[in-house]
Amino acid sequence: MPKVKTNRVKIPEGWELIEPTLRELQAKMREAENDPHDGKRKCETLWPIFKIAHQKSRYIFDLYYRRKEISKELYEFCLDQGYADRNLIAKWKKPGYERLCCLRCMQPRDHNFQTTCVCRVPKNLREEKVIECVHCGCRGCASGD
Repeated sequence: MPKVKTNRVKIPEGWELIEPTLRELQAKMREAENDPHDGKRKCETLWPIFKIAHQKSRYIFDLYYRRKEISKELYEFCLDQGYADRNLIAKWKKPGYERLCCLRCMQPRDHNFQTTCVCRVPKNLREEKVIECVHCGCRGCASGD
């Protein structure tokens, strides 16, 4: 029989400042997961979930890298506990991926002709003006103009 852990994870300082926002985003995520999907395409039911996951990750990223309001310990705690997507944040730090909406948009195996998603094309190079990504509903996450 496996041992039961009785000790809890220690919460770093500063958690009280970001906890209400993360709890609110978690509640929105629960609502999005439980929303009825009658009349929607299969891929459209996941769009709100991708959007909220992006918001949570962007919130943690901005607090740590842009505003420098949280400590490294709190940042690592949030990543370890699943409040933010570690791989998505790693891509945001690279040039050209600053506004990436989700990781599926940059994987060639998920798209026609083994290219990236149409939302990754800059707006001035598109033939159509209004498009949506099939995977996440993004209307354009290419960095720059």
